[in-house]
Amino acid sequence: MSISSSLSAGVAGLSANATRLATISDNIANSGTYGYKRVSTDFESFVINQARGAGTYSAGGVRASSNRLIEEQGPLVATNNALDLAISGRGMLPVTSSVSLGTFSGGQQPLMMTTTGAFRPDADGVLKTESGLVLLGWPASADGTIPVLPRDTVSGLSPVVINANQTAGDPTTAINLGVNLPASSTEAGAPGSPLPLSVEYFGNLGTSDTLDITFTPTVPATAASNTWTMQIHDSAQNGALIGEYTLTFDDTRTNGGTLASVTTVSGGAYNPTDGTLGLTVAGGPITMTIGKLGDPNGLTQLSNSFAPTAITKDGSPVGNLTTVEVDENGYVTATYDTGFTRRIYQVPVVDVPNPNGLIALNNQTFQVSPESGSFFLWDAGDGPTGSVVGYAREGSATDVAAELTSLIQTQRAYSSNAKVIQTVDEMLQETTNIKR
Repeated sequence: MSISSSLSAGVAGLSANATRLATISDNIANSGTYGYKRVSTDFESFVINQARGAGTYSAGGVRASSNRLIEEQGPLVATNNALDLAISGRGMLPVTSSVSLGTFSGGQQPLMMTTTGAFRPDADGVLKTESGLVLLGWPASADGTIPVLPRDTVSGLSPVVINANQTAGDPTTAINLGVNLPASSTEAGAPGSPLPLSVEYFGNLGTSDTLDITFTPTVPATAASNTWTMQIHDSAQNGALIGEYTLTFDDTRTNGGTLASVTTVSGGAYNPTDGTLGLTVAGGPITMTIGKLGDPNGLTQLSNSFAPTAITKDGSPVGNLTTVEVDENGYVTATYDTGFTRRIYQVPVVDVPNPNGLIALNNQTFQVSPESGSFFLWDAGDGPTGSVVGYAREGSATDVAAELTSLIQTQRAYSSNAKVIQTVDEMLQETTNIKR
């Protein structure tokens, strides 16, 4: 009977609008929740087909379906914490719960993901949020490179651990030696006294050692030889001689004062292509640049002064950890009070073909589902993914003004459906009164 179908349609309308009210209230309640993805409610009509021209109509009613719009992004909000992270664009951060942290290794736990998080190291140095979400990343090798790992599984991921009392040193591997030798010292009648120079370098254990270098001029009987003997001693090997070289300088008008030839007497050979010496100190090899032949940047012989012009080196002594930051490529870099920086992790960006198909969990986290498709771990900024932003959080995707407007519409629709039920009740009452 049409009146009965009207009653059912009214009840379905009440239920559908109640569902819409629930989603609106959830959106408004989370308008200040970082990383919240709003839920939208759509109505779908039911049609009960009747024979054409039958003269009767049965109301089918309505059904509500809700959908979380995960691909919608909230605004980025600046913070003062370097480990407040968000994604500028598509993609999410890989995380896991602290409860399953002990069993995560080997990919035994399902991957969770979130678009933002305020991460802090706990007592064990594990980066996690107040809600217990642990940040995951690929550990870097000792030299700061990221190994080649699979991108379609979590087996290579591990919790990002930052130890506040961590110390580190950076051994010296390269030295650039820029020194000017006095041309007058190689002239006839010069005293021929050796000129000493000490250059500090840092060993593998952060120790400070020196390369003690002496430049001894060759004094001829007449004119000028423009020749020097350079000896290099390593303090870490009790002053052992690790290199001896004969240096001859050019005295022509075009290249006067630059190296003309380098002859290796002992130690690592001279490479004329890049102007380097291959030295071996106690802790391993060091490349010392003295300059290419004819190059004014390096060892020179000009005027009558002995002066280091530019001596630079890499490496640093042992330092204490001061800050940890995540750059736009997802690289986690530790900085020490000596100025040394070291890459320790890379945080990938997780992406799926259909973000709206992800399963929503507590604390603004998500998991893959058959509707979302399989995940893939991208380098931040590659493919369809955005970059990682530090000192920022993603705000809620809720538009309060729009939700309040929808609230008014829902209230009116609910009242109208209630009126339909009231009208049907009155009509049925009239029908029962016919008997009287």
